[in-house]
Amino acid sequence: MEEGVPGKKQKPRRPFLRGCLIMVLVLSAFFLLLLGISRMGGLSFSMTGKVAVIPVSGMISDSEPVIEQLKKFGSDNAVKAVVLRINSPGGGVAPSQEIYEEVRKLNAKKPVLTSMGAIAASGGYYIAAATRKVYANPGTMTGSIGVVMPFVSFKDLVEKIGLKGMAVKSGEFKDIGSPLREMTPEDRQVLQSVVDNVHMQFVDAVAAGRKIPREDVMRIADGRILTGEQAKALGLVDALGNLEDTVAEAGRMGGISGEPKVVTPPKRKISLLDILREEMRSMIDGKLGGDTLHLN
Repeated sequence: MEEGVPGKKQKPRRPFLRGCLIMVLVLSAFFLLLLGISRMGGLSFSMTGKVAVIPVSGMISDSEPVIEQLKKFGSDNAVKAVVLRINSPGGGVAPSQEIYEEVRKLNAKKPVLTSMGAIAASGGYYIAAATRKVYANPGTMTGSIGVVMPFVSFKDLVEKIGLKGMAVKSGEFKDIGSPLREMTPEDRQVLQSVVDNVHMQFVDAVAAGRKIPREDVMRIADGRILTGEQAKALGLVDALGNLEDTVAEAGRMGGISGEPKVVTPPKRKISLLDILREEMRSMIDGKLGGDTLHLN
């Protein structure tokens, strides 16, 4: 008889097995917790690498949403490459330049590619030029390397109804582009110099991003629209293909074996404030008229 309760044989103790069981339970609970967090968007887990697809759609008037996603996927180690899905006719100069610069920075850390949709022209192409590889469909509308500053004159209409526009200004050119007076030769010269300067910035960005001689870019930087097939022949596009082709190439360039998992930004919820802000921006652009430069 062993020591213990008289007349009852004790079961042998197994502390090692009990410890292993506790460890398995703790690890299981830990991984279940991490899995739950990852599904809520807190962390990213994947046995294979991911390719992020960021849409750039419509008029380019605000760079912040795209830059936010570029930074987010740039800091995610599970994302091995990024694809910009561009469907844009262009937009503002500054927003296009801001996105271009952020793409250039990210491209130094991981591959960024472009997939062109129906149209990726002017400001849309400006952004694409910063990526490592550009895919387009044969019929994609692209190119349009140029700058425009639109103006509207109401002078004749205002005078016809008996009104006269006047302005008190601090300098000769302070009301330049006013729809209430004729544009003078001096006005046109000043505005043309601004347009030409921004145009050269566009040309330089394309030449640097696409590694094309500046003089070759200048030959086609007259605002002309090109098909994807024409753009490829001129070196503005690397390959013809759709989004799936671009994602597959991005996976290869990112060192992903097998089919990459595609991740996209969550759909942005549009609030009443967003609608009012966009409406206000459109109204301001309309009021400014010629004071606003456009890459379209």
